[in-house]
Amino acid sequence: MSGPANGATAPGALDLPAFSLDVQALDLGAGIKAVSLEILETESREPVRGKPATDFWSAVFPLLSAGEPFVLDFFSHLDRVREFCAARQIAFRDTGSRCIVVPQPPQEPLQQIFERFESETFGFRAGERVKEDDEQLTHELSHRGLDAYQDGYKRYGFCAVCEFEDGWVTLLSESIWSSEVIRRVRPAAQSFDVHINRPQ
Repeated sequence: MSGPANGATAPGALDLPAFSLDVQALDLGAGIKAVSLEILETESREPVRGKPATDFWSAVFPLLSAGEPFVLDFFSHLDRVREFCAARQIAFRDTGSRCIVVPQPPQEPLQQIFERFESETFGFRAGERVKEDDEQLTHELSHRGLDAYQDGYKRYGFCAVCEFEDGWVTLLSESIWSSEVIRRVRPAAQSFDVHINRPQ
């Protein structure tokens, strides 16, 4: 993830890295506090996909968690998730009627999961509360998908909706604002040569 953008762009764009991470507050209404993170090609403004993106996200999420425990939530294509995790000895558990929780995989398995399921929408929760079963949330995830986070995110440091194929993450949190998101992810951005942008 290095090298300058090329071609005719806005003044100063030639000096920027090839990829940018847009971070901004997101208005979801009804008092929901959210931040969007979107990784884009700096010049074309197209989403970054594939291994460069999933490598970056796998570095970003442990930084966002800031040492707190985390889990991944899957609510679709569950057989694929089970088979993938079992083949790689990645711990997981079935919860709710249609939900799989993957508790805090190490860095390499986390990157493998992100790469394998890039085309899926799945969730990420961080905070001490993940150490306990959240039957209410997993029941809602089983029936409503990640809309369940809108009711449950306040019990956690944050909940995130991951839509990597579109280069997009929506983070729901009562305590992490866009400025704190930027502070936490800056080491990953520097390591991967990604420009952090705050659209107005």
